[in-house]
Amino acid sequence: MGRSSTGDERIAYAKIHPSIGIARVGNSKKEDGYYIGPQVVDPAPKPPGAYRDKAGALKREVAEFRIYGYDADGRVVRELQMGEGIEIEWTVELANHKAAWYNFELALDIPEAATAPPSTRRNASIKLPERHKLAIEPGARTIAKPDAQGKAYRFDGGKFMNIAVPLGELRTDAQGRLLVFGGHGKSASIDKKAPTTFANNDGWYDDTGDGPVTARVRLGGRELKVAPAWVVVAPPNYGPQQKSVRTMYALMTDVAIQAGQLPAPTRPSFQHDLLPIFRAMCDLQWMNAGFAAGFGHGMPQHFLAPDYLRKLAAPGETWAELRRTVANAFRNPDDGDVSMKPWPWVYGDAMDVPMPPVPRAMTALTTTQLAMLDRWANGDFIADYDPAFRSPGSIDEVPLAEQPAMLDRAALEFCLADAFHPGCEMTWPVRHATMYLEPYRWRHRAKDDPEPDYGTTLTSQEALSYNGPMYGQSPGSITRWMAIPWQTDTASCRSGYEPQYDPYLPTFWPARVPNQVLSDENYRKVMNRKLSREQRLAAFNDRSDWDRTLGVGYEQQLQTMIDHFDRQGIVEVRPGIPDDPDFPAVMQVEDRGGKDMTETERYLTDSRMRRVAMLGTPKPRE
Repeated sequence: MGRSSTGDERIAYAKIHPSIGIARVGNSKKEDGYYIGPQVVDPAPKPPGAYRDKAGALKREVAEFRIYGYDADGRVVRELQMGEGIEIEWTVELANHKAAWYNFELALDIPEAATAPPSTRRNASIKLPERHKLAIEPGARTIAKPDAQGKAYRFDGGKFMNIAVPLGELRTDAQGRLLVFGGHGKSASIDKKAPTTFANNDGWYDDTGDGPVTARVRLGGRELKVAPAWVVVAPPNYGPQQKSVRTMYALMTDVAIQAGQLPAPTRPSFQHDLLPIFRAMCDLQWMNAGFAAGFGHGMPQHFLAPDYLRKLAAPGETWAELRRTVANAFRNPDDGDVSMKPWPWVYGDAMDVPMPPVPRAMTALTTTQLAMLDRWANGDFIADYDPAFRSPGSIDEVPLAEQPAMLDRAALEFCLADAFHPGCEMTWPVRHATMYLEPYRWRHRAKDDPEPDYGTTLTSQEALSYNGPMYGQSPGSITRWMAIPWQTDTASCRSGYEPQYDPYLPTFWPARVPNQVLSDENYRKVMNRKLSREQRLAAFNDRSDWDRTLGVGYEQQLQTMIDHFDRQGIVEVRPGIPDDPDFPAVMQVEDRGGKDMTETERYLTDSRMRRVAMLGTPKPRE
């Protein structure tokens, strides 16, 4: 059978997918100490222990990239792989510019930023021409053959003030799909100073980063134009099965719709557009005690309870007022509401302690999500709920024509668009349409068009100007806005900053960084049928502070996260108790929190005792 039978003659161009790939740091040094990041929107859960190596170190999450050939009408023809007349040359350039960028104070595109003091440079005492030493720039790496080892394609050679800082490596699988590895979570201070704040620690570096992913493809002797991609190396995902109520995919979809790059939805699907919002609200029960009390199993707003879900999904007028009251409970910025009470109970870009009376102090769903909720409330939706529906558990189960879009979406579904303060994987610039070549795909800055020097300070007006950083991106441009080092922000993003209102709510980023979790000890009590039902119910409803292993005192907690970020628990999926009204059939449980703790620390793990003895009032993110 000739190659032409595959339809190669119809391939007019190619694209790399996912358009934005996510890799995550981990401290496992084992050859197999990694896993491929999500490739479908509802991936099958990994077995307990899958996110650690045998020594307990965290595995790195790897971004896998594929190339698909398209015909002139934009239809997918096939995936392009190395061999059989196809030559692929991948090039990736990672960089880390955090220490050479500006301090994070607040998102520069919100109204509060217009009157705020300008952002000053990090490490301002280091002047030109020495400031280039603050940027970790190992240069580009190119791989053009299957290589599962990656030793020849390491991102080494980059330095922070003459200290070598490796940023990861490239590999491919047997088919020539690209695998991008990030760093090992190494963060340190050049002058041995302790970290003191959540975002801006001078003298510090970490081994996250980001950069362009490009490819040259020759198909049957002709070279194809290939749409480029990007990779972001982010902190670990401590809640790998969780999604935020407003995901990065939802935010970027809204950006594209507002910019006219995508059509606005007309009639939302209950199964595919609305149910994911309700499911995310309920699934956060495993990450935050307040969400567990509000939306957890057996609670009044447990949307996933079969009878409740049947009513929410039903068309017609019978349950119209129920739909309306649920939709009205979500925060809508157009209402100008400054209360913490509307859903979701998540801090926003302008949060502070005490909470300022501005709408942006709390997160809201996107304009598109709110519009879909409104249509649903009015009965104008596709009533397609199917309790037997099963989403593909792997990319191999997805039809070829849908694989590129699925890869794009899956990577971003597990990134947060909660408070950009600054955020987990990326922050506020991504909500600007000028950043995009097409939906979900960023513009690349040309090599012969270097970014201007914005000076010793950066104002909101400069950041948003036509000559500002909201257009073509260069290696390191995405992660430079994030906290340095990442561990100090992860250790600081908590919940219940005003305990007189609620000790657990509102919350920061619970889908990636848990607040209160079902511990392994309590899970075992729940599953122990020899205990009384009262004891088991008490264990199920008792949530342990996820950060209880960090020790006593804020600065000590920052340092402990830097030194031992692998000791924090991963919230993993475990079997529950089927057909029991008091307990769910599937649970999510912290995998190791509390191990290697002293008796004093164990005493302080009680959430009430610890909150008084260790934290007092949670420290503001300042």
